[in-house]
Amino acid sequence: MTTRYALLLRGINVGGHKKLPMADLRTLLTTLGHTEVSTYLQSGNAVFTSASAEGEDALATRIEEAVVERFGFRADCLVRSAPYLRAIADDCPFPAAELEPRQLHVTYFSDPVAPARFAALDTAAFAPEDFRLGDRALYLYAPDGLGRSKLAEALARPALLKGLTATTRNWNTVVKLAELTG
Repeated sequence: MTTRYALLLRGINVGGHKKLPMADLRTLLTTLGHTEVSTYLQSGNAVFTSASAEGEDALATRIEEAVVERFGFRADCLVRSAPYLRAIADDCPFPAAELEPRQLHVTYFSDPVAPARFAALDTAAFAPEDFRLGDRALYLYAPDGLGRSKLAEALARPALLKGLTATTRNWNTVVKLAELTG
């Protein structure tokens, strides 16, 4: 039995750091035994099929180790299944169809996150920006875009994310990864 997954790499090809050409990533994933490998954009999104019985976390660890061995740097990885990605897109607590894709983002987390982690944030101070937690994910509504979002900046503080791998994708990418894995 095979399973379709998306790979989300964190912090590659940003500002000339941790360069990882997508063709090389496709080759790496194929070398690891995955099939139907494709990439989306240059920011570390790949889709693949695996016959491995390993879970998402074990697959992510194997890929992280292979990236270090092949490219000489560590890139945090999250691997998520097609049903999970579809659920994230379907369960959006904001009216995605009414918003511009640049206004909506999802941060994927390595582990479940309790609301208490963000309880100290005065969310009213960031209005109209807002966020909601989902299954190992955080949905962010930023009407002026991520680059101008003060709430995104506050949510990304290392103290709030301690012990987690977190990587953010815009709504277009969220939807596209759900489609590519579906």
